[in-house]
Amino acid sequence: MTNILILSAGTRDKVVQYFKKELGDQGSIIATDCSNIAPAIYDADRAFLVPPIVADGYIDRILEICRKEKVTGVFSLIDPELSLLAKHRARFEEIGTTPIVSSYELCEICLDKYRMYQLLQDKKIRTAKCYIDKKEFFRAKKAGEISYPVFVKPQRGSASININKVTTDAEIETLFCIYDDLMIQEYMDGQEYGADVYLDLISGKCTSIFLKEKIKMRAGETDKAVSVKDPELFEQIRSFAESCGFRGMIDIDLFRVDGKWYFSEVNPRFGGGFPHAYGCGVNTPRSVIRNLQGQENPVTIGDYEEGVYMMKYNEVMFRTQRQLYE
Repeated sequence: MTNILILSAGTRDKVVQYFKKELGDQGSIIATDCSNIAPAIYDADRAFLVPPIVADGYIDRILEICRKEKVTGVFSLIDPELSLLAKHRARFEEIGTTPIVSSYELCEICLDKYRMYQLLQDKKIRTAKCYIDKKEFFRAKKAGEISYPVFVKPQRGSASININKVTTDAEIETLFCIYDDLMIQEYMDGQEYGADVYLDLISGKCTSIFLKEKIKMRAGETDKAVSVKDPELFEQIRSFAESCGFRGMIDIDLFRVDGKWYFSEVNPRFGGGFPHAYGCGVNTPRSVIRNLQGQENPVTIGDYEEGVYMMKYNEVMFRTQRQLYE
């Protein structure tokens, strides 16, 4: 049996539903969250309420669930937990559970936007200019290397929290006084895209890439998008992801400016827009299950239909007090 544990399931009901559908009677989907009103846990076969990820003993509790439920593979849906899972990889593997996540070092790089900028530069991949020293930014601006507007954002962060588009030196000075660990990023005046990518856990090969043009965003996630293809970009993504050593699911944010591709952020997890890929036949849950069952996946990069639109809309779930997990 293949039992899969989805951590910090939150509102990602679709991911839970897709894994349940693909797994069928071959095993169970178990989900966790620190809240009993996280709707996704009610779509799982079984669910557990756990402490917040920063609590003492959190990993011990997750390991306890893995032993009890004979979990084959485990992954998280939130950024701060990825490094934690990767850091304790050996403890999970000792009890027969495979963490479906990239290395600790890669998770840390992805969480730190400036370190990702440095990695992309090292790989000679186009990306927006970034500065963590405001004085260096002011010098670059004076030299004509960058101009307003720019984005000021946390060096480590997610969900578009505390991101500000600024147009003056005074705004930069104010934000750097209010917040710590900020960075300044060049404004990309172009079309935003996203790529859902899978790196085989066994072979390390990039086996699938799904590219979408983002039409509308909400709270840092893709709300409306259309599927597109670009073979040259596919090859660039494949080369980058494999050379870095990513494993499992990764989500890449990109921009196209004046006909050129720029990489932005890389998240080593399912992206918020993953339902678009699945709806177009890019079956990442099946790839995960095949890997956990000891099988390599075939390479099917770009194997989907172009021009398919995704439109998110609200759904609701109801539970009585006695139906909530305690």
